[in-house]
Amino acid sequence: MTDQEGADWIPAGADLSRPSAARIYDYLLGGAHNLAPDREVAQKLEAIQPQVAAVARRNRAFLRRVVRFMLDQGVRQFLDLGSGIPTVGNVHEVAQAVDPQAKVVYVDYEPVAVAHSRMLLDGNPHAEALEADATNADAVLKSEPVQRLLDLDEPVGLLAITLGHYLPEVRGVFATYRDALGKGSYLALSHLTNDFAVLSDPRVAETMRKTQDHIYPRTKDEVLALFEGFELVEPGLTTSANWRPDRLSAVVDPEEDGLYAGVGRKP
Repeated sequence: MTDQEGADWIPAGADLSRPSAARIYDYLLGGAHNLAPDREVAQKLEAIQPQVAAVARRNRAFLRRVVRFMLDQGVRQFLDLGSGIPTVGNVHEVAQAVDPQAKVVYVDYEPVAVAHSRMLLDGNPHAEALEADATNADAVLKSEPVQRLLDLDEPVGLLAITLGHYLPEVRGVFATYRDALGKGSYLALSHLTNDFAVLSDPRVAETMRKTQDHIYPRTKDEVLALFEGFELVEPGLTTSANWRPDRLSAVVDPEEDGLYAGVGRKP
């Protein structure tokens, strides 16, 4: 039996012939919900840059710190765009450990990611996974899970972790979400860049072009522009490991970190 047969986390009819960014990320994080084509691409990325898995782990840790930060600011509802395959420290786990009533809607267009999310969330009335293209902001915002679980007039934690660099045009997408959210909402994002050495090798983007998801690295100024209409909180735009690290020893040379990261508040 292949790893594609008989797995209850693979939805019927899913196209498994091409690797996906969500499943590659799962592999790099040490997850088990990935397939041979995903592992092949991930291993090629590791051959190009052996630190790529470390970059992925730091990014996941950034997500957890961001959710805790927003909870400290009183946010109790989260919209996670491009959420990917669930792994340890999911948004709902972090949020509901603080407030069991915290609401979370995960959004991803990858059927395997959504199917596994729904399995994980079965019986959780305050969290749901939506299969949708995050670039269609109007459809996401008007979807039944968002309308039922989230009050967009109240502060929302909008999470776009490693989403923007898969989109050829992203400013307009983020602006639509921003305009729909209430005052006091937050945007957290991390974004691939060629500004730092660790992921600047053009073979990284070239390898990802073999998947369903192309990569569009952006400069610091281009990433800063995605926060239009938000006020960056300290320490501003930095890298994923260096955004409010849990301890000083966690600080990483930006050249080895590879992802811009920041959080902004809607005034």
